[in-house]
Amino acid sequence: MSTVPEPPEVAALRSALAVTPENVPLRQLLAEALLRYNLAAPAVQEFREALRRAPQNQMLKLGLARSFHAEGKTAEAIVLLEAVTAEKPTPAAAHLLLARFLCENGELQRAAGHARQARQLDPMAHDPDLDTRLEPFLRPLASGDKDPSAPPSRAAGKPSLPADDDSVIDEFGRVRAPGGNQPGEMAAEIERPSVAFNDVGGMDGVKEQIRMKIIHPLAHAELFKAYGKKTGGGVLLYGPPGCGKTHLARATAGEVRAAFLSIGLHEVLSMWLGQSEQNLHQLFDQARRNRPAVLFVDEVDALGANRSDLRQSAGRNLINQFLAEMDGIEANNDGLLILAATNAPWHLDPAFRRPGRFDHLVFVPPPDENARAAILRVMLRGKPVADVDYSAIAHKTEGFSGADLKGLLDRCIEAKLTAAMKLGRVEPLTTKDLLAAAKGTKPSTLEWFSTAKNYALYANQGGQYDEVLSYMKLKH
Repeated sequence: MSTVPEPPEVAALRSALAVTPENVPLRQLLAEALLRYNLAAPAVQEFREALRRAPQNQMLKLGLARSFHAEGKTAEAIVLLEAVTAEKPTPAAAHLLLARFLCENGELQRAAGHARQARQLDPMAHDPDLDTRLEPFLRPLASGDKDPSAPPSRAAGKPSLPADDDSVIDEFGRVRAPGGNQPGEMAAEIERPSVAFNDVGGMDGVKEQIRMKIIHPLAHAELFKAYGKKTGGGVLLYGPPGCGKTHLARATAGEVRAAFLSIGLHEVLSMWLGQSEQNLHQLFDQARRNRPAVLFVDEVDALGANRSDLRQSAGRNLINQFLAEMDGIEANNDGLLILAATNAPWHLDPAFRRPGRFDHLVFVPPPDENARAAILRVMLRGKPVADVDYSAIAHKTEGFSGADLKGLLDRCIEAKLTAAMKLGRVEPLTTKDLLAAAKGTKPSTLEWFSTAKNYALYANQGGQYDEVLSYMKLKH
């Protein structure tokens, strides 16, 4: 298979760089040349390599942002530029470039705000086409008029501050305190799980998919490296609630003897403006420092909801930050395994499904009959039992999740405790007791499958929900 030769200018710069690979200005020239010839991917690689040698160089960061944009990764470009515009001093070009990308993204008010800041820093920093699009937001303000690019005013019911407090409350009731009294550094508990796949009943197909995506690349790193495959990446576990997605993630970490960090909404979301994004960045950094590590994100759809459904920019900013962390824009994610769980994958922003992110969707169904019997054995361990036929109970609990089985057992134990208190002695649990508790009880998973069926039948682009149809024995 022949390859297209590089333009002579690019080839000449590469030859010169081969002699002095540490020459950052020369590498920047090469990256800019690649970008001019619409070679965005290699331009990203060269800008990143230059930034590795000169991490504070703002012009390199602007070049990397333009390269991301050329690749169609506008969200990543915006996240990077937001970081640059927060630096002091800030180049006017950074505000102007961010204004262009925000305008393309439909965030006209924010775009106008950054266009104004670019002009304040440099009166010559303006783009006629951008000015035309933002003209309603850039008109001179009459006395008493509100700047359309400014945050909305405080609404009734939002937190109030003393008159002498210069903190700012945004439209979501979150506080930004310029005095620096922000929350401290976020950190999650690091576990070293002792459980492994042998401790997970059933789900052989699910475990094999995780082995191929996560475990084999770590165990055979050199083999995968020969094919250009990195150790790391993301797997999205989805299915009905209570079916062991968290337990499976913890067992994955135990299987590869990796650190395990589990994060949820309460670790990330904050009332402070911009702190949610910072929390997420700190948690990813913590995982990177403990590689090899499994970072597990529970209820990921709550953090990465479809941006088209979000009316507020704050939610989109958090998603953009999430995408940037997964792509490793300013850090290397090699050896970082990202597992996420959701009950509603259809609500996740499509950008999370792109290659290199959660490109592997794994359906975690309710436990099968053998797995249900194994779960019941574990749950009844150490409790008074008499001649329990686990297979019979498993057969009568088709479709039950692990959480459903625990609920069934709790109801059975409560009934036994009532009888034991009347008799004044311990009464063992029997097959009859458990079957009686299961009789007439419907599994909680039915409601989930009712919703999932509609998406699997009518919104199944690329066959991503074929496993759901197969489980439900529906044609696809």
